[in-house]
Amino acid sequence: MIKLRLKRFGKKREASFRLVACNSTSRRDGRPLEELGFYNPRTKETRLDTEALRTRLSQGAQPTDAVRSLLEKGGLLEKTVRAAELVGKAKQAKARQSGAKKAAQKQLEDKPVEEVTSENTKEA
Repeated sequence: MIKLRLKRFGKKREASFRLVACNSTSRRDGRPLEELGFYNPRTKETRLDTEALRTRLSQGAQPTDAVRSLLEKGGLLEKTVRAAELVGKAKQAKARQSGAKKAAQKQLEDKPVEEVTSENTKEA
């Protein structure tokens, strides 16, 4: 299976990426089948070889999540919501709700203690 992925290059802490087509079992920085573009995350510069990308996508190449977002921004793919994103967002919402409930319970538990201590200090 052919994957469209980012290949890292550049200095330490100054990474740039090449968008490449490679075999799914090959290493991240291994020899690619074809170089299809460039992405610099620091300057947000992106250059895409649209004809070659369309050819690879029509052949069945699967983009990674990062490459998919770059292609959506470049207008080569339609923005679609994947099932994994829906599941992740549902889990995040559930975690937020349970966190809010725990915080509310903790506030209720702490509040009477504060009132009792303030009443004791007023009497003295």
